[in-house]
Amino acid sequence: MNRATLLLTNPLVLATLSILALLAVGETLSPGFARGDQIIRLLTVSAILGMVAAGQSLVVIGGREGIDLSVGAMISLGAVLAGNVMAGSDGGIVPAILVAGGATFVVGLVNGLGVTFLRIPPLVMTLGMTGVVQGGLIVLSRGIPSGNAAPSLMSFVNRPLLLGVPGILWLWALVGIAMWFLLRRTQLGYAIYAMGSNERAAELTGLPVRLIRTLLYGLSGLMAGITGVVVIGYTGNSFVSVGDQYVLPSVIAVVIGGISLAGGSGNYFGVMLGAIALTLLQSVLITLQMEFWGRQLIFGGVLLLLMLLYGRTKQLRV
Repeated sequence: MNRATLLLTNPLVLATLSILALLAVGETLSPGFARGDQIIRLLTVSAILGMVAAGQSLVVIGGREGIDLSVGAMISLGAVLAGNVMAGSDGGIVPAILVAGGATFVVGLVNGLGVTFLRIPPLVMTLGMTGVVQGGLIVLSRGIPSGNAAPSLMSFVNRPLLLGVPGILWLWALVGIAMWFLLRRTQLGYAIYAMGSNERAAELTGLPVRLIRTLLYGLSGLMAGITGVVVIGYTGNSFVSVGDQYVLPSVIAVVIGGISLAGGSGNYFGVMLGAIALTLLQSVLITLQMEFWGRQLIFGGVLLLLMLLYGRTKQLRV
């Protein structure tokens, strides 16, 4: 009985069961929901959420109540910058990625500096940065859609590239491998878990905790910027609030995946499953023709429920 209880409260098991259950519900409500091509489309949307959740995962695992609420604004920033640099030209794809990723990486570093050296709570720092970035975007774009995706980028995101699978899914797989390698096979990964579990002990062992935490926020910004490039490849153009819809889901995907909001535990594979489960949930709710406010209400309820189940495991603090 105890083993069964432990199994059913395992985040990876719950996420997998949720995916299967949601597929079954979706197929019942709308025959063809679980068809192969439909699943590919759902995975494409999941990949976009999963990529921004990769950066969010690093910040949360790093501990000290880490969270990045500016990811939505930085996705929008990355999309707007990429769209204007590309301007519909394939030759502008690489410069667009460099500009979008570079800009959001710098913004993320500013978040990290505010959190680590100015001791501003992450929630306050990243929320304030959201306002700054959004205000800058309104000035930059004058509040109207601007920039266009290159045809090759749109094809990479939306059309089959290899074995009938779109390029974005292959990219997401590479992100997953990179995250596994970073967290499980590098000294930096061990340091992230160590400082997330007990920051004081990590400092006493000589780890540059402030530098690492600043870097984590920078990487979160970088992943948000790259996600912005992917988003404009998915939609074709950009607007100043295109990334807002990913803020709460990126946090929920992290929690569904079993990463404690207290830091120091979890892995990205669970987050990938969480992103898929959350995308399926949203698709089912849309199938039920639920309004946006209703979906947000359910997302918030899911986050609270998961927090009660396993979102805040006990951590050693000094």
